[in-house]
Amino acid sequence: MMTRPSKQLETFANPQPDRDYTIRIRLPEFTCLCPKTGQPDFATLHLEYIPDQQCIELKSLKLYIWSFRDEGAFHEAVSNRILSDLVAACQPRYMRLRAEFNVRGGVYTEVVAEHRRDGWQSPAPVTLP
Repeated sequence: MMTRPSKQLETFANPQPDRDYTIRIRLPEFTCLCPKTGQPDFATLHLEYIPDQQCIELKSLKLYIWSFRDEGAFHEAVSNRILSDLVAACQPRYMRLRAEFNVRGGVYTEVVAEHRRDGWQSPAPVTLP
């Protein structure tokens, strides 16, 4: 196999660093292991961010997400770890990760974690007629 899971996140220069714009990425194939039972947990990750100087390179993101497949982690811990790693890699103005875990024993879990750069203000929403 040519590619392997990796914890290395790559970035590239934001082509419009003077503009606030939102990048939305959906990752429907996230898996990790339950730290109590060793059974697989499946989730769809919804990533939204407003980049500053750097954007996350998508192939490296895919390999990074793949790297959790054989790791045991509680939903809350892994969601916050992913957000922290992504923030460290690209230092966005704003980032939100919503991890929507599949049902396990009749229980659905959704974890939402956010980062807001100090001093950054969200633009006022525009209401169209």
